[in-house]
Amino acid sequence: MCDGGLAAVFAFLGKRWNGVLLGTLANGPAGFAELTRALPGISESVLSDRLGELARVGLVSRTVREGPPLGVSYQLTERGAALLPALDALARWAHENLPVEPGRRLGC
Repeated sequence: MCDGGLAAVFAFLGKRWNGVLLGTLANGPAGFAELTRALPGISESVLSDRLGELARVGLVSRTVREGPPLGVSYQLTERGAALLPALDALARWAHENLPVEPGRRLGC
């Protein structure tokens, strides 16, 4: 059943943090600092790179709020939100089927 589309989506969503960022933004718009706090372990440079990548493919939009203080928020586009049912299904499957070692949690 593997085809080019399936390979492409897993190459993109399988890139560390992309899928998790989309799932985090499912809760609504968030600023850069908010996303940094929500994703312990992600560096600011990687977060910036991933947000730029998600914006370039049209899954996330970036809005600059005039200041002071100047602010930037990120939110899912319609295309990004369309992925949420698939991400929810994958998360459910993982919780039901992937073993978790004692003392280790799945996720970020």
